[in-house]
This record gives sequence, C-alpha cells and structure tokens, in this order.
Amino acid sequence: MPPTHLCNTDKARLSLGNPILCEKTPVTIESALRQPANDGDVAATLRVQQVGITHEGATRATPEAITFDVRRGEVVLLLGPSGSGKSTLALSLNGLIPHALPAELAGTVTVAGLDTADTTVAELSTHVSMVFQDPDSQIVTGTVLDEVAFGPENLRMPVEEVLARAEAGLRRVGLWEHRAANPDTLSGGGRQRLAIACALAIGAPILVLDEPTANLDPQGIDDVYEALSELVAAGDHSIVLIEHNLDAAIALVDRVVVIDRAGRLAFDGPVETVLRAHAEELVAMGVWLPTATLAALRLRTAGYALEPLPLTAAELRYALDAAPAPAALTGWMPAREDDAAAAASTPLIEVRGLSLQRGRTPVLAEIDLEVHAGEFLAVVGENGAGKTTLVQAIAGVIPPPKGRIRVGTLDPARSDVRALAAQIGFVFQNPEHQFITGTVFDELAHGLRVGRVHRDEIEQRVGDMLDRFGLADKADTHPFLLSGGEKRRLSVGTALIAGAPVLALDEPTFGQDRARADELLGLLKELNAAGTTVIVVTHDMQLVAEYATRTAVMRGGRLLAHAPTAEIFADPDWITQVGLQVPPLVTALRGTQGHPELRGLVRLSELPGTAA
Repeated sequence: MPPTHLCNTDKARLSLGNPILCEKTPVTIESALRQPANDGDVAATLRVQQVGITHEGATRATPEAITFDVRRGEVVLLLGPSGSGKSTLALSLNGLIPHALPAELAGTVTVAGLDTADTTVAELSTHVSMVFQDPDSQIVTGTVLDEVAFGPENLRMPVEEVLARAEAGLRRVGLWEHRAANPDTLSGGGRQRLAIACALAIGAPILVLDEPTANLDPQGIDDVYEALSELVAAGDHSIVLIEHNLDAAIALVDRVVVIDRAGRLAFDGPVETVLRAHAEELVAMGVWLPTATLAALRLRTAGYALEPLPLTAAELRYALDAAPAPAALTGWMPAREDDAAAAASTPLIEVRGLSLQRGRTPVLAEIDLEVHAGEFLAVVGENGAGKTTLVQAIAGVIPPPKGRIRVGTLDPARSDVRALAAQIGFVFQNPEHQFITGTVFDELAHGLRVGRVHRDEIEQRVGDMLDRFGLADKADTHPFLLSGGEKRRLSVGTALIAGAPVLALDEPTFGQDRARADELLGLLKELNAAGTTVIVVTHDMQLVAEYATRTAVMRGGRLLAHAPTAEIFADPDWITQVGLQVPPLVTALRGTQGHPELRGLVRLSELPGTAA
C-alpha cells in the first residue's frame, strides 16, 4: 500500500512551490479536485425525506417534515429566516446529526444510496464535504498546507494525490502563497477560504456550504464563486448552499428550497419560479433577496412597470430602460437624509499615529482617525486590511500602545475593563468568542450585575432585550446551542444593554435573515439618531450605503480615506481599485438611460415607492 502521510521531503517540495510531478501516478492539479475521494462510481445524489430534527431539550422539531432531492451537478440554495433550521438540516446531510451532535433525527437522509443514520461520519465524508458557518470550528493543524492535506491523509490517499489535492485546493481559493502560514494568522475571511479549500481537497461529490462567503471581502467572494462555478461546470459536484448574499450567489443557483420560520417546507423549485413568483411572500417571511429584486419591488409600488421581476443588477437596468418613469413622478426628487454627524469641537474618539504588529508582522501603520459623537462610521476594506484590529484597539479588546487612542476621557491602554465597557460596547465577529455564562438570560444580565444594577431593573432590562431580539423563548438556553443568527442577536444585545455611548460591531449582520438584519440596523439607526456613536466593520457595501454617515477605507494596514459616505461612493472606479465592491444598487442604477431621477442614488430608502 502506498504511504498515506506526507513525509518531510514531500512537504518541503510542496511548500517550496515545486510543480507536482508524480512519476508513479500522473495526478494533475487541474484534475485533482474532480476525482471522487473513493474508487467507486459514486452518484452525487442526495435525498431528504420527511426530515425533522429535535435538539436536546427542545420541545419541537426545527426543521420539521422537510423533503427534497439534490441531483448530480445541481446547486440548491437553502433559504429561510434565522432559526428556521437551515444549519441544523445541513448538519444532518453528512451524518453529524445524529451521530456526533445531541439531536433526534426523524425521517431519512440518503447520500449515494446510504442512509446517514446507519453510516459512519467517516464513510459519509467521502461523499459529502461540509464548510461550517464558523471556519474556526474545523481548523485543527498548525499550517495552511497541513490543514488542507489533513482530510485526504485521513482518507488514506496516496501521497502524490494528497499533494495534488492540497495544491489545487489552495490555488483555487487564492491561499497557495500562504501555505506555510499558521491558520491563526489569517484574517477571518482567509480562514473561511481555507475551510473551503479543505472541503474541495476531500473530493467528495457533494459540497454543503453554510454561509461560505460571510466573512469574505468582495474579491474573496468572487474567488469562491468562481471556484464553485468551475466545479459545477465540470458536472462532477452537487452543491447545497446556505447563503444570505444572494447578489453573489444567484448566478450559480439552479433551485431554491425555502424553509419558513416554523421550520417547514414553504417552496421548492427553480430560481425563476421561487424568487420571481413568490418574492413578496419571501419578503414577508423575512428572508434575503437580491438587492435588485428588493429595489424592483419598491419601484413597482411607485408605478414602474418592471416585468419580469429582476433578480440581478443587469436585469434591473434592462427593465428600467424598457419602462418609462410614471407620470406621477414628474419632477420627483429623492428625499436626502442629512448625513452630518452631531458637530463637536472635540472628537469623541481620537486615534493618533497608531501602529500595531502581530508577532513581527505589521498590521496597522500610522493610523490617524477622528470620530465625532453621533457618527455612524463604517470601516471597510479587503480581508487583512486591519479593520477589525483597528476597532478592537479602539475598544480595548487588544492592548494598544499607551497614548495613541482616546475614547471619551479614557485611554484604552490604561483603563480597567469595567470603566471601558461603560464607555464603549464591542461585538465580536464570532459571537461565541464573548459568551461566558450558561444561559441567554445570564449572558445579558452579566454586565448589569457587574455594574451592581438592582435586581428588579436587571429583570426588566433583560426581559425587554429578549423581546426586542426575539429570544424570549431562549432565555434558559445555553448560548452555544442557539442558531448562528440567534447567537449574533444575543452578542449584539449584550453590548446594547449596558447603554454605552459608543457601540462597535464587527460584521453585525452575519448570520441574520433580512428581517432580523433590518431590525438590528434599524435599532442601531435609532440609537445613532438619539446620540449613540456607532462603528461597524463590514464587507456589505449596501449596508454601508444605507446606514453609514461616514466611511473609513483601509488597505494594507493603512487608512486610505475617511469621508462622508456619499463622497466615498462618488467614484465607483476608485472603490473597485481599492479592492471593494460598488453597492449593488449603484451598479444597477448607474447605467440607466432615460431615468435621471434614479441615477446617483445609493440607498434603497431613497427610491420612490414603498419599502418591500
């Protein structure tokens, strides 16, 4: 039997970038990811029949009685509001439920003819590869190369095939040049790409991806979907996709399976049928739709004849060019919101000459930034630009050099945790990184108890926060047992409940359905209007356009620009040059002919019509 683990010579050959030239077995990089992990002819089919999943301690199944099939080469989008059971269902597709996680599985899941309830997770892994919502939960080794090689090695593949798969997977997601790095040194988006590379290297014919681009910058998103498109084009892979970024995913998807808030099957059919014919029902359900579709629904209420309902920016532009502006809108002008922050002679937050290193690697270089009271600031940039590091330094989550940052009257480098928490609340990109108690109620109450708030007031404030974020029925649940969206809402609630004058949030809408994201952002907007200063790290350019009064653009650890958001988006070509993405609505409206009333708009709220 050929050796199944990479020796030092093999790893050195691969890490030095030498081409894979296998004398015994001609495995090419181009073909590596197309080969199934096993020797047999595996039909890449998946069948879900009347599946219901009840978590330990839960009183009902979520999802419940779900039935659908996935055919070879098909890309199926699982769509549904937060808490509907999408991620739970995904965990049953490779046998983690019921074999590894405490949940009861009703109905059957069959993969390539194998009943997952009667087949080991190890055997199922040769048929189904999974990328989790949180990439940190599946990274186990010390280098990027070892991480990608780990799966094929454990499947006892020949060395030359392990080498080919590792290189092909890393090149596919743009991490080949980082193969010797420790995964911990990668940005959040970089770790997500690494997790995808690991799934590709296994070579299983079915890929299950749970929010695969949630932490990626625009270029990273394009890289992932380009890689997935190549796999689909080859015809050897089926994909089950859970994704909120439908602007990126829509071109790849063949079918949409919609699960409602109760966890039941609502719709199952081709993209055209489900998204176009049921758009208004999906909006009412609170799920994400493409930005162009949301814009078209709003414009329809203003009298624009947009048929069929657009799903992409190009389709919206084409439909508008074919539709005259309604007569009732003659002379209409958008109601512009005042983006001026509350003027202050002294900035609330000052950053002066801030430089930081991670080990010997520079992360931030000579950052100068002022944030005035009442601003809603978006911090944007490519993965690894230093966005999260900057905001964590401001919030004191990581220790900045003394004298470089001032938040109110405090220097985060010299302040104790209690004093700083009273001035600025911080919400991590990964909610689990900040959970420290055993129940949702206690998580919300912890900061208030530390601040010696009276018990009756704690009960009242926690109860209000539970109701506000739809977590009242989860008060006694352990935070780690919540869905991804519920964890995010809890993490935001813990920051909001203390009433700090500054709130800093890292990717606050990650894992949220559209209704919850709108609710959260609406709440942040209300707090901002009442005087709370809000700082948001995000890759969502439409979110930036809709809510941020000012935007800070970072690249390579440096601050490239800090200006009113309208000024930042005034030059779309510059936005593209710095590795960002023009907001989908700007892309759709910029090239319209005959609709000067719409050109230049960046916010859905500025469009004529009623919000969807």
